Amino acid sequence: MSQEDDLDLRSLSDEELVEQMHDDLYDGLKDEIVEGVEILLERGWTPYAVLTEALVEGMRIVGVDFRDGILFVPEVLMSANAMKAGMGLLRPLLAETGAPKVGKMVIGTVKGDIHDIGKNLVSMMMEGAGFEVIDIGINNPVENYLAAIEEHKPDILGMSALLTTTMPYMKVVIDTMIEKGIRDDYIVMVGGAPLNEEFSQAIGADAYGRDAAVTVELAKDLIARKHNQLAARAG
Repeated sequence: MSQEDDLDLRSLSDEELVEQMHDDLYDGLKDEIVEGVEILLERGWTPYAVLTEALVEGMRIVGVDFRDGILFVPEVLMSANAMKAGMGLLRPLLAETGAPKVGKMVIGTVKGDIHDIGKNLVSMMMEGAGFEVIDIGINNPVENYLAAIEEHKPDILGMSALLTTTMPYMKVVIDTMIEKGIRDDYIVMVGGAPLNEEFSQAIGADAYGRDAAVTVELAKDLIARKHNQLAARAG
């Protein structure tokens, strides 16, 4: 951005600044997002309000346009990286204030598969929607998934695969969870280019995320449903 069309973010009202941050997120402008977060915090905004109103709402707009084919993966990755920069400032503050989390997710690509763009996109979009995300990386045998869910006690286990040869490994993980009697404790979501709804149902997953934006919406729905079920049981 050249100096002459450099917008003075501090001259904007709160409402204008939040709208500008939505635009900057959309355009993947990392420095502007960091500055916007700093200004809102200086003006007395709570970290949670900055997260939800400026960042999460901005990423929601990105997610809608990604779903509708207006934005593509490279652009969404730029938006997600800008979001990540803003989150870098907010995360420690959110931890201090005990801000509510939508839920927690462990995600990783399955054994034999080293593809991670889709998984990274889902991780960033989930984080952008207010989830705590633990990304265990690529090429994960069942032991890695079990260790991660044991350590982090997530609401959701997410598995990704980009190869037709590796996608059956998702069933290995689910079957092992069934054997250990822990399958019903977690929401299992799967995703990746060669997968589809039928495959997801056949292996016993709870949901198939067609893309990152859809995955976020499904995750929110599944979490809400789980909470309602637990409340009903408690009641």
